[in-house]
Amino acid sequence: MKIAIIGGGPGGLYFAALMKQLDPAHDITVWERNAPDDTFGFGVVFSDETLGGIENADTVIAAAMARRFARWTDIDIHFRGETHTVGGQGFAAMSRRDLLTLLQHRCRDLGVTLRFRTTAPDTGLLRASHDLVIGADGANSAVRAAHAGVFGPGLDRRHSKYMWLGSDLVFEAFQFHVKQTPWGVMQVHGYPYSADGSTFIVEMHEDVWRRAGFDTAEGAALPPGVSDERAVERIGELFAEELAGHRLLANNSKWLDFTTVRNERWHDGNLVLLGDAAHTAHFSIGSGTKLAMEDALALAACLHEHPTADAALAAYETERRPVVESTQRAAQASLEWFENIGRYTGQEPVQFCFNLLTRSRRITYDNLRVRDPEFADRVDAAFARSQGRPTVLPAMFQPFRVGALELKNRVVVSPMDMYSAVDGVPGDFHLTHLGSRALGGAGLVMTEMVTVSPKARITPGCAGLWTDGQRDAWARVVAFVHEHSTARIGLQLGHSGRKGSTRPMWEGIDEPLPAGNWEVIGPSAVPYGPGSAVPREMDRADLEQVVADFVAAARRGAEAGFDLLELHCAHGYLLSSFLSPAANHRTDEYGGSMANRLRFPLEVFDAVRAVWPAERPMGVRLSATDWLPHGTTEHDAVELARAFIAHGADAIDVSSGQVAKAERPAYGRSYQAPFADRIRHEVAAASGTAVIAVGAISSYDDVNSLLLAGRADLCAVGRTHLYDPHWTLHAAAEQGYRGPGADWPVQFRAGRRKPPAARTDAVRPRLALLRAAPDAQHVHRRWTPTRAPAPVV
Repeated sequence: MKIAIIGGGPGGLYFAALMKQLDPAHDITVWERNAPDDTFGFGVVFSDETLGGIENADTVIAAAMARRFARWTDIDIHFRGETHTVGGQGFAAMSRRDLLTLLQHRCRDLGVTLRFRTTAPDTGLLRASHDLVIGADGANSAVRAAHAGVFGPGLDRRHSKYMWLGSDLVFEAFQFHVKQTPWGVMQVHGYPYSADGSTFIVEMHEDVWRRAGFDTAEGAALPPGVSDERAVERIGELFAEELAGHRLLANNSKWLDFTTVRNERWHDGNLVLLGDAAHTAHFSIGSGTKLAMEDALALAACLHEHPTADAALAAYETERRPVVESTQRAAQASLEWFENIGRYTGQEPVQFCFNLLTRSRRITYDNLRVRDPEFADRVDAAFARSQGRPTVLPAMFQPFRVGALELKNRVVVSPMDMYSAVDGVPGDFHLTHLGSRALGGAGLVMTEMVTVSPKARITPGCAGLWTDGQRDAWARVVAFVHEHSTARIGLQLGHSGRKGSTRPMWEGIDEPLPAGNWEVIGPSAVPYGPGSAVPREMDRADLEQVVADFVAAARRGAEAGFDLLELHCAHGYLLSSFLSPAANHRTDEYGGSMANRLRFPLEVFDAVRAVWPAERPMGVRLSATDWLPHGTTEHDAVELARAFIAHGADAIDVSSGQVAKAERPAYGRSYQAPFADRIRHEVAAASGTAVIAVGAISSYDDVNSLLLAGRADLCAVGRTHLYDPHWTLHAAAEQGYRGPGADWPVQFRAGRRKPPAARTDAVRPRLALLRAAPDAQHVHRRWTPTRAPAPVV
């Protein structure tokens, strides 16, 4: 193949070297506008996984890199006058300049043509004269910009400012310096990359940056390669204590806004994007160089494995896109955490450190326990102290109080619609469904959304509380839970609104009933989506009737004996649609401003609260974002929560979406937890209101991690409980916990020990004369170079 590579960074060079190794007959040219010894930045960091791939693909490059690596396992976190060290991580870093020089030499040795200080020809000309053209020209890619109509780039400029610096202070480990200043929180991300220097990245929210006066030179265009010397000097003064007499080093160092790059497509014909040109991930979770070199390896392999370039490029994107998107989700969580770091500075230092380490949701409590058991013990002890409990036990089994209601643990069975009632009456199925989850160990079991009138149902199979017969059927379920378990049972009360009169989920979710349907109502005549029924806009009589229906249902719920009531104001149902500007287009006092959109849901809340027993808690489920361009945002959700708390809500259950079919959720592990986190820290914690996290929380490790980091007070687990009704008890057995937070029914206690798997119960002989002492160096290894590495020649 005749291949043109635009951009002489690590990704483009590494790809060229790999392709030449696979077939020396390839004719490969790299164009780079900068000089060969020009490089911006200082060190680059690699994971063990990436290094393994490099070693398998090119032993020459891998060996040369290994000779120059700084290696360590520790992370030091400096916060509020304390330093906490966490080990067992595994890092390798080297000078970016050395890496480029190694790759350049390798390319020349293999016969790649390198054209430095040369702008690449027009991509149209290159595409006509080459079999393959690669855009590897970085985050500000001219190739991507020239073909934006094809690649569909999305550029998300973030809210923090950062500057990439170096220092002649050689760190021994990864460093996080979190510094409180008169203007707000500033942080340093630092790590060693050689025997002579370290990377020193300074980051702060733009508001802090402005208050600190760094914006005085805003708009001044510095030429390429020229650093903002005044800002560098000021940073040196602010971080003089951390630098301990050492110098800051500048290299094209100026204030930057991080931009997350995403593209709908990575290739078109014989043109393909690689590395930062295709995607970026925030520096707080790793290196763009790492991703670019992984791209290069995958692209070279796909070209070698497939008979045509078209097939190879499609395979490359299919293989790499899920990996990159997973990394970008983690990076997004990490960068947002640092953007909002000021939210967490009131946390106790050990909890703050744990929160920082688990910010991306890729590292969890169990990960940290494997890597550094001593630190995990400190986290457990700190959490127990914060709860006023003398006993250290898994966080999910610490008791919790919602209002006056004591829960034995922090696990909630999330409300899940079963669509199995007859005329709104719950039957044996509901008794078995909810009863088995109560026997299974959860602290709180929630009903599905119980509707307040026949026309409030989502489907004909929805349960209700508009008759005394329904009340009595629910009382039977409640009595079973109370008599046979120590769980508490909560009632979720709601009205389907414009999402009513539809088929059960397994017959066609959100599809209107073919016959026997009923009129649906909403704040405005706006359907849920294409094919959905158009609701009738509610008038004053409708509003008053709905309030009366909620009040009557709440009274029946109290008579049935429910321990807690949750008002369903999420997922696009009636009260949720009043809150959302995407569904509420009213021009009267119930539409328009947030205060007006809140008016009717608050009227319902107040009316229900007035009849619900004062000693029993009442909460609200909210959709924290609609995942729509003009819908409710996470910023709005804070104010919505604040309003309900002011009206007496004891708990905020934080979900998201399902307000319109056009939504674009960003699914992922515990993907809604950041919304709960924000509401808890900005509103709920100060008032003592419980916050419930929900959404793709699927393991006890997820639950413990969220609780220990302070992101939620309780965790609602839904589909996992469908898979295993006794999930909570099994989680206790897995963790070796026995106690009141996971009390097995007497009938089941013989089975509370986890059954042995194949050979796990085998008795092993002693095969060593002397037992090895624990390897502390494996957990805690510092970078303490004794000599400089050999120069690159």
